[in-house]
Amino acid sequence: MNKITPQPGIMDIALYQGGQSHVAGVEHVIKLSSNENPFGPSPKAIEAVRDSAATLHRYPSTDHASLRAAIGDRHGLDPARIVCGVGSDEVLQFAAQAYAGPGDEVIYTEHGFSMYPIIARMAGATPVMVPERDRHVDVDNILAAVTEQTRIVFVTNPGNPTSTMIPEADLLRLAEALPQTCLMVIDGAYAEFVDGFDGGAALVDRFENVIMTRTFSKIYGLGGMRVGWGYAAQSIIDVLNRVRQPFNLSLTALAAAEAAVKDEDYLTFCHSENARLRVWLSAELAKIGVPSDASCTNFILVRFADRAEAEACDDYLKTQGLIVRRVAGYNLPNALRITVGDQEACGRVVAAITVFKGGAA
Repeated sequence: MNKITPQPGIMDIALYQGGQSHVAGVEHVIKLSSNENPFGPSPKAIEAVRDSAATLHRYPSTDHASLRAAIGDRHGLDPARIVCGVGSDEVLQFAAQAYAGPGDEVIYTEHGFSMYPIIARMAGATPVMVPERDRHVDVDNILAAVTEQTRIVFVTNPGNPTSTMIPEADLLRLAEALPQTCLMVIDGAYAEFVDGFDGGAALVDRFENVIMTRTFSKIYGLGGMRVGWGYAAQSIIDVLNRVRQPFNLSLTALAAAEAAVKDEDYLTFCHSENARLRVWLSAELAKIGVPSDASCTNFILVRFADRAEAEACDDYLKTQGLIVRRVAGYNLPNALRITVGDQEACGRVVAAITVFKGGAA
């Protein structure tokens, strides 16, 4: 008997696994598994959310003009070339939906964000994984994988879960070498944590086939609001807006994001505290034999002797009320990703891992 069936590729999608939030039988846990801002959102964003409650019976704007203007002002970008989405994930989805389909290929790297192959399959395209080199994106490996069928190359900068950066010279080399029939997407969810990094804006202005994406979920502390944005040539933005739902962002989310992006003092505070505690956390763990690469994000990727030790450490941390992220699904079985929390959280992580490694806390 015939029956309704999903499109090819849909059933090949592995469901996305978010960071764990609870530990059975353990109270007062500290969640360090989703790279959330431990200080929460800007007080001005919270105030904007409260103020929006009186107008919840109204539809939000369809063009997000006020938010786009605020983003453009903050980053020195043309608001007309900005598109907003439900998190940067939706902007990535717009790109795949608009520029890839059956018979096309979408390249992502070995330790890249796990949504990339999911997004490719959603569009009916074939995801193609290329290897990284010591947890760093290798541009030569990407270029070697490009074929006539390649329509999109996804790169995360800084990387997740690696926390490493692609040098700007390598990004430029990749943009120069890709064919004009291929879209290069620079996912900059953690760009605000890097001093002097424009997230790829200069490349967007130079190449018509480059798009950069950003999010309000990380340093701005608005993960629960789900707001992201992309910047690209006007021709690409015009295409993406054709597949975007007109009311994809709520009135409350728009208000919160606009208030957050305008609060530069709070952004500076969060950036400074993250940088200070990130350096301290990685240095203290390195002293007890738990190394990590220099991080350009709000998390560190700590490495253990093997998968068994990494998982045993994760199990022990849970007993101490500390939830971190296993990353075997990112082909990093001997590592754990740990969000940089506040002073108390970082101190508890160091103390717990010290005991796990056989030392005195």
